[in-house]
Amino acid sequence: MDIRAVIQELECIAPPDQAEEMDTGRIGLIIEGKPEVDSIACSLDATPAVIQKAIGSGAELLVVHHTPIWSPVTSVRGPLALLLREVLKSGINVYVMHTNFDHAPGGINDALADLLSLENVSPMTLGVCGDCRLDRETFIRRLAAPVLAWGNPLLPGRLGVIGGSGFDQSLIDEAVSLGAEAFLSADLKHAVARSSPLPLIETTHYALEAPGMRRLAAERGWLFLDDPPVVAAWI
Repeated sequence: MDIRAVIQELECIAPPDQAEEMDTGRIGLIIEGKPEVDSIACSLDATPAVIQKAIGSGAELLVVHHTPIWSPVTSVRGPLALLLREVLKSGINVYVMHTNFDHAPGGINDALADLLSLENVSPMTLGVCGDCRLDRETFIRRLAAPVLAWGNPLLPGRLGVIGGSGFDQSLIDEAVSLGAEAFLSADLKHAVARSSPLPLIETTHYALEAPGMRRLAAERGWLFLDDPPVVAAWI
């Protein structure tokens, strides 16, 4: 397919106008490569390992959730230079669907709700709130990552759930209004933990968002490239 036709398809999955303001200029085709696409790879992050695997697989397009170029660039050196050198040399396209895929039906947060078998799900401004019937052991096994509990959350119970960095006071308050008894997200700040009206459950950013990209790849017949960070709980 022509890359333009592929982009139209991707924009139907996650319309760009659903993205948060912070993503202005950071989603869509951020690195232009070959004009024809026969094979597509997908991952959460465009890490060097993922780039190498995507190129090695023969993919002409890599679809990721997080852009590898977040800040404005005034020089190309170090890790960014290494990454861009490989991408540009190979001619692979890199396409980003970030907060637009968070909001999209079947996107990051819907996939997370399915992973945790949430029932009676209500949409939130960002994320969802639903009844989690899993016990603690099954819950941790589903996430497949270290979990940190703040304030003794109980499972089963009703959860507010946001993939990625969702520990925002307004979102926690919204979950309270929807009957949540605990709140799950990543990247918790100490001040938020202290002021939260709900018990909090924290796990890795990757554990909460990779399932959405993995499911997207499975549904579209793309190659999913798993590259989780090395994380362990020391007790």
